[in-house]
Amino acid sequence: MASIMQRAATLYLRNQMRAMSSHSATAGGHGGGHKLWKNLSFFVAFPAVGLGMLNAYLAHQEGGHERPEFIAYDYLRIRTKRFPWGDGQKSLFHNPHVNALPTGFEDH
Repeated sequence: MASIMQRAATLYLRNQMRAMSSHSATAGGHGGGHKLWKNLSFFVAFPAVGLGMLNAYLAHQEGGHERPEFIAYDYLRIRTKRFPWGDGQKSLFHNPHVNALPTGFEDH
């Protein structure tokens, strides 16, 4: 039994040494690592992105979120200079449902 285990260990080590020497001897070879990353992209990354998109879509369909009550804090929504577009109070990507103006939400 010990001789079988010793023979198996010897073959394993010999194969490992052969694999290491063949990879280092090839100039510019990738050793098959690209296949691993390609498979990870197709079978892990893309499904994860798809599930994240599905989760966001379903969460939005359930009613989204309630708008918080407007409280006029002194340190929020400070306008020391007008924006160069529109009426000067709304940011470039202003959303009237989510973003409040210094005086409150647009649609009370």
